[in-house]
Amino acid sequence: MQVLLLCYFLFLLSADSAPTADEVTYLPGLQKQPSFRHYSGYLSVADGKHLHYWFVESQNDPASDPVVLWLNGGPGCSSLDGLLTEHGPFLIQDDGVTLQYNPYSWNKIANMLYLESPAGVGFSYSDDRNYVTNDTEVSMNNYLALKEFFHLFPEFSKNELFLTGESYGGIYIPTLAERVMEDASLNLQGVAVGNGMSSYEMNDNSLVYFAYYHGLLGSRLWTRLQTFCCRNGTCNFYNNQDQNCSDSVSEVQVIVYSSGLNMYNLYASCPGGVSQRVSVDRGELVIRDLGNSFIHHPWTQLWNQKLRGLASLHLSVRLDPPCTNSTPSSLYLNNPYVRAALHISPKALEWVICSSEVNLNYGRLYMDVRKQYLKLLSALKYRVLVYNGDVDMACNFMGDEWFVESLHQQVEVQRRPWLYNDEDGRQVGGFVKDFDNIAFLTVKGSGHMVPSDKPIAAFTMFTRFIKRQPY
Repeated sequence: MQVLLLCYFLFLLSADSAPTADEVTYLPGLQKQPSFRHYSGYLSVADGKHLHYWFVESQNDPASDPVVLWLNGGPGCSSLDGLLTEHGPFLIQDDGVTLQYNPYSWNKIANMLYLESPAGVGFSYSDDRNYVTNDTEVSMNNYLALKEFFHLFPEFSKNELFLTGESYGGIYIPTLAERVMEDASLNLQGVAVGNGMSSYEMNDNSLVYFAYYHGLLGSRLWTRLQTFCCRNGTCNFYNNQDQNCSDSVSEVQVIVYSSGLNMYNLYASCPGGVSQRVSVDRGELVIRDLGNSFIHHPWTQLWNQKLRGLASLHLSVRLDPPCTNSTPSSLYLNNPYVRAALHISPKALEWVICSSEVNLNYGRLYMDVRKQYLKLLSALKYRVLVYNGDVDMACNFMGDEWFVESLHQQVEVQRRPWLYNDEDGRQVGGFVKDFDNIAFLTVKGSGHMVPSDKPIAAFTMFTRFIKRQPY
């Protein structure tokens, strides 16, 4: 009898263990449930904050394949967008109901951990509903979330760990890596950042060149920019005090951000067409296509002030990135059956792709992350990849290339084309330059979300990064 009671007690303990409780046993929208395990739940961090995670085990060999953390940017945008529209195993379809398997999912070769961070983003929440935060607090909470993850999943604690992200992940990832590299219990092997914000100054200065040489600025405006913003062969479009320069740069802003171009992919169309308006939809204020509110820039300060004023008049503000259709993901993730399948807390808010509350109250403390990269590189043991779709205007390739060059690392292989195979044979994927422990790589014809635009090239790049193969 005692043995039976002990067995029953152990059964109850195992039934309540986090990985078992968090396992997703049935995911709506799939014709066939996956052969790999996946989990969805919460990682509790400091001050009553609960970060939602979705962990998909590798389709190859989960016991030995690396664990790869993925963070989307914003700040304030959900990493489930990366899972459902970029490189996750399930891709949301236009109906907002159906999922299709992704033949180029990154979990083909790695255990992928998608974390919604910070609290207030997606299904992540704080007990006190306070969603004011900053870079330092976010990096600490992301570190604590990683520690909690490996506490709940100790069987993965010895696996190689890679930190990856996109856009404002350019700040999230290196500031997190700075903490992780000091923790010997975490088996950090490298970091990869796609279309990342690495330096505000370099990003903004390079964008003007990008716009001109992609045919967006006429000769009159370019002449004014050269005349008023440049001295002795050096141009400052970032914080120039010359009013004529500021006026000219403002013209660039209007063309890039407000003329109807897709800032995330210059050569892609805008879903639903070009719309420059503020409209009220379902009781929410919906801001569409009115400027780059997701990259901190002096140009956007007046716009952010306007947004705060609008937000004070409405219960909630949904801030959709320009030329982005998040409706299918929103429909799917807010389906009550999906929320139940993913074990979403009743305290979580309605899922939106990006949180205006987090974005507009976020404290940006790092204007560049040079110190963090140099610290990583000085350890001489981490593999670092900075990659950019080359037709993105939000975080353009030139600014990140300048940033990597500014680290002054020893060049191993000069800039060259890199190749991959698709259904038409061998193709040029873009260009790559290898330094001692860091590489800068472009993906030809891709915008801000590289795996969405060029899934085969992105998977090839990711495989070579993870497996330490030449690009």
